[in-house]
Amino acid sequence: MTANLPLSGIRVADFTRVLTGPFCTMLLGDLGADVIKIEPPGGDDTRGWGPPFQESEHGRESSYFLSVNRNKRSVELDLKTPEGMDAARKLIAGSDVLVENFRPGTLERLGLGWEALSAVHPRLIYASISGFGQTGPYRDRAGYDVIAQGMGGMMSYNGEVGGPPLRVGVAVADVFAGSLITQAILAALFQRERTGRGERVDVNLLESVIALGSSQVGRYLATGEIPVPVGNDHRSIVPYGTVACGDGFVNIAVGNDALWRRFCAALELTELGADPRFATNEGRVNSRAELDSLMLGGLARFTRQEIMERLELAGVPCGPVNNMAEVFADPHVQARGVAVEVEHASLGHTTVTSPPWDIGGQTLPVRRAPPTLGQHTAEILGELEG
Repeated sequence: MTANLPLSGIRVADFTRVLTGPFCTMLLGDLGADVIKIEPPGGDDTRGWGPPFQESEHGRESSYFLSVNRNKRSVELDLKTPEGMDAARKLIAGSDVLVENFRPGTLERLGLGWEALSAVHPRLIYASISGFGQTGPYRDRAGYDVIAQGMGGMMSYNGEVGGPPLRVGVAVADVFAGSLITQAILAALFQRERTGRGERVDVNLLESVIALGSSQVGRYLATGEIPVPVGNDHRSIVPYGTVACGDGFVNIAVGNDALWRRFCAALELTELGADPRFATNEGRVNSRAELDSLMLGGLARFTRQEIMERLELAGVPCGPVNNMAEVFADPHVQARGVAVEVEHASLGHTTVTSPPWDIGGQTLPVRRAPPTLGQHTAEILGELEG
């Protein structure tokens, strides 16, 4: 299977750490690239981010690090030494892609910037990730997910109605920026097939958050109206979001008036279904508070499972609000093989998520467990000398 992966034969020099860059290079590794993670003495910062750690008699690893570093090899290099720089230059010379997420200007000062490397390696694709981009007044600021979520407006419209600004519970700025830079790298590889030359591609956290705002940003640009938190509801569709039932919560998506009628029939909400105030989505949006109050009493008599069974039978989109244990106990998640146990150099084994694609009718394999620090240093340096 490895030889048939889309990026087989592509080598990536991975000068990234923490989340955005490692998430990107993990995706490239999933697609078959040989990703070589260049770590400084002491390793990626996230090796120390914990607890939680997974431990064995041979060592311990941060669960954070394990979550974003599958399908890579690790080499430990000190770029402050001539030997480390020499190895880094040799590694870059044999690579198709370089990915870095230092502050702008850092690699330029080491002689490893885009201008210097592209002059020597014209086919190299040079991918940079930063907090705020390579230009502009905030260029030299450090970028972290929580900073980007706040500055990009996301925290202002996330959260409960009337509540304080709230960060999304996963690092969406990092993950989305990592996905965007992966797309840019793939596009640059495709373009290189036409032109024979590499390109510099660049993504930053702030603009990634603004782009992720999509309809919220579009609403503001079109009307000047500043978005505010609406909890789990949708500003333009009702009912759409989380509803309480007898023993928990269910998400529903009643996206049109025909679904509304089926929703009411399935849950025996006869009076609501016949009420002309709620017959159209516009009417339901304008009468949101009253409708929510009336629905609450009607749904309290059902369990979560009963609601889902009735709505699924009626063809109304719905789903449970699961905790993480329920996610991985779900028979569909288990059937899809989302959690994969792999052999690990110090832990003996660990469990990671599988690559999130099917290509050619096959799921992509976890070829390598997340590496220990410098696990492949001797192997990789030997390849460079060879």
